[in-house]
Amino acid sequence: MSTSQLITDTVVREALLSAVQNVCRTMMRCDATLGPSDPVPSGAPGLICSVGFGGAISGVVYLCLEDEFAVHATGKILGLTAPEVRLHGFEVMKDAIGEVTNMVAGGFKNKLCDLGLTCMLTLPTIMRGQHLTVVSLKGTEHHVFNFAIDGYRLIVEVQLKSE
Repeated sequence: MSTSQLITDTVVREALLSAVQNVCRTMMRCDATLGPSDPVPSGAPGLICSVGFGGAISGVVYLCLEDEFAVHATGKILGLTAPEVRLHGFEVMKDAIGEVTNMVAGGFKNKLCDLGLTCMLTLPTIMRGQHLTVVSLKGTEHHVFNFAIDGYRLIVEVQLKSE
């Protein structure tokens, strides 16, 4: 069976849903629900965090979130208020959101490994700014999912390339 036959849209969706829900429950003590695939908003300050993977299948998992959600999530993870997160600065937020990204990508990767597609993760990369977008890599399958978490929006994009 080819890799593209193993990695259906349903497999990707279920693997990411499970990974995001597990990370939210474990790290932030909250729920995540999958919402409609609305277009990605632009203009608000935000973060794009990525973790790549390579092996029998390669790709990248991106988490896209606005600054306010990053502050909220960091506070829940570390037991801090929003003003305390801001006082500690971007480095603390970067570490917390980088770990969330790593854990979501790791949960997704584990599902791929369960299908016999062994791969390894890269270190998280975090970009912060305005008008950030994720560009599809040439020759990849592109999947976008919107999650609602504590009244905030988390967009997870996955790009997959079969070897």
